[in-house]
Amino acid sequence: MFVPTLDPKLVGEVIAELRKKKGISQEVLSGLADIGRTHLSAIERGERKPTLETLYRIACALDMKMSDVMIVLENRLEKAKADLK
Repeated sequence: MFVPTLDPKLVGEVIAELRKKKGISQEVLSGLADIGRTHLSAIERGERKPTLETLYRIACALDMKMSDVMIVLENRLEKAKADLK
């Protein structure tokens, strides 16, 4: 049985991409989101998965709706799935 999972590396790539598009450093984003810079760095490298609370804080710090971040993430997941076929 196939059990879908959320690839932490892909989550991190999306967060890093959105951060860079906004022209914000990790230092600034982590401050705005009230999370540690090393924690944000680990998320972006795919070493840690953000909790819903952390993802919400990151989205707010990026001046985005959390649902919009999820749409970007879901689109990337669909592309990754299609690339495997």
